[in-house]
Amino acid sequence: MGSITVGPFAFSLDLALIFAAVAIIFVVAKLAGRRSGIDPEPALWKMLIASAVTSRIAFVLAYFDTYRQAPLSIVDIRDGGFMPSVGIATAAVMAAWFSWRKKEWRMPLALSLLAGAFVWGGISAVVLLNDKARSMPQVVLTTLEGRSVPLESLKGQPMVVNLWATWCPPCRREMPVLRDAQVRDQDVVFVFANQGESADKVRKYLDSEGLSLGNVLLDPTGELARQIGSRAMPTTLFFDGKGRLADTRIGELSAATLAQRIESLRSSR
Repeated sequence: MGSITVGPFAFSLDLALIFAAVAIIFVVAKLAGRRSGIDPEPALWKMLIASAVTSRIAFVLAYFDTYRQAPLSIVDIRDGGFMPSVGIATAAVMAAWFSWRKKEWRMPLALSLLAGAFVWGGISAVVLLNDKARSMPQVVLTTLEGRSVPLESLKGQPMVVNLWATWCPPCRREMPVLRDAQVRDQDVVFVFANQGESADKVRKYLDSEGLSLGNVLLDPTGELARQIGSRAMPTTLFFDGKGRLADTRIGELSAATLAQRIESLRSSR
């Protein structure tokens, strides 16, 4: 998925869809509850919080070996590590419980959850189908030595393409995670496509941080970001061995969320 821009802020499209679905849930519940003379909002807040917590816990447990190497990362939800199926199941169980306790809540909760699911699921499906149909962008990048490298020339194996810049704090934070994965996962091609900076600046940054990376390429005009429709950084693209876009992550990756996406990428061969 791409990103949307609101003023100086850029948000991933999937995050925007989640916010839209939650907003629809609360609006529909409010309208349906008003007819019955009840306010289901407190129950919805409990369901929302419980769903977020349980989906995070489930994800952490699934990748606990990775998280325990950096325990503080468990509470850093910026990595996007959630298990949606667990959150949905939690919401469904709680909705059934609230409806059993108070029959008058059945209709408002059912209508609101169905409306939210329709908005999120329907639009997500359309976006996902569009993404799945997208092949690798036809862009030519440049090595630090000035040699031209068409991105497509690197395909043939699963590929992770990271769009980054030296001035971007989350890009800098996730760089060691990507470096470690590049060393570990030899069956995956990693490409570090710097956006809009000079070879000199990139070299100085890598040297100062002691980062040794393969496939550090320059995209001086930001053509890659333009073609994929993302203005946010970092953005990480996941392509299968045939060069088809399999997944997109806008925002910082942790070792766990990167491992999850690489597992998914391997299974899509």
